Amino acid sequence: MAKKPDDISTLSFENALAELESIVQKLESGQAALEDSIALYERGAALKAHCETTLKAAQEKIEKIVVGADGKPKTEAASFE
Repeated sequence: MAKKPDDISTLSFENALAELESIVQKLESGQAALEDSIALYERGAALKAHCETTLKAAQEKIEKIVVGADGKPKTEAASFE
């Protein structure tokens, strides 16, 4: 039986990503019954959203304040490319 979606908010990024990877493997294998596949897909979607939110929050924390050419402070987003 799938875990409740509300427990996702307590997961670390790493744990949520590991569970999401496990769900993808199960779905790709085609071994899960239809109802189980639907529940897995729903949980996977919630885990994906949680991971995206966590990454966005981390990116915002990494933003740094720099002094522009005009001498005024401004924020500069961190580049992850």
